[in-house]
Amino acid sequence: MGSNIKITNELEEYINNHSYKLNPIQSEIVKYNKTLGEKKKMQISLSQCHLLHLIIKLYNPKKILEIGTFTGLSALTMGLAMNNDSNLIAIDKNKQTSEIAKNFFVKANLENKINLLVENASDGLDELLKSKEVFDLVFIDADKENYINYFEKSLKMLKKSGIIITDNVLWYGDVIDKNKNDKLTIKIREFNLHINKDNRVENIILPIGDGLSVCRKL
Repeated sequence: MGSNIKITNELEEYINNHSYKLNPIQSEIVKYNKTLGEKKKMQISLSQCHLLHLIIKLYNPKKILEIGTFTGLSALTMGLAMNNDSNLIAIDKNKQTSEIAKNFFVKANLENKINLLVENASDGLDELLKSKEVFDLVFIDADKENYINYFEKSLKMLKKSGIIITDNVLWYGDVIDKNKNDKLTIKIREFNLHINKDNRVENIILPIGDGLSVCRKL
């Protein structure tokens, strides 16, 4: 069995330089996030941008749900790849970053395709469940303590063969470090095990960015 290549910073730069070019507004978000210090880690990686773009183009979801938006890079990436008859609902409780994200959506002419709900994610999901919303694709990148909760609520609203993509499932490699037993690392391990044992979905973990779980509802 062949082994995976080690992705160095130089190789990742090469990959990004030889993949599709970011939209100017995507590049503007990346540049802005670099001014945020440690918080910039909340942004998805450029390789994840490329993958999300490709998945949306290939799968052509009509309705997308995003849980955790930060300054808008992932939502904007999916919005740019969506067809004209598609739409995205995003949920994030941070008022400050949500306003920044909304401004970027306007710049990209996506304000009519992306609806950002500024509220607690669990409450927002409950409201969507009550209104009987149905989604083709869900992207989860929010507080790790509630990943299982978000997954379960999202799965109830997901169409058959729909996709749930979850970020940070390798948690900087700490998931395999037996000496790392902090609360968040434990929660990520529990989430990965929860999905792996779930016979309602089939799942793979991709070593892209900080790790992406991609689930298909059976």
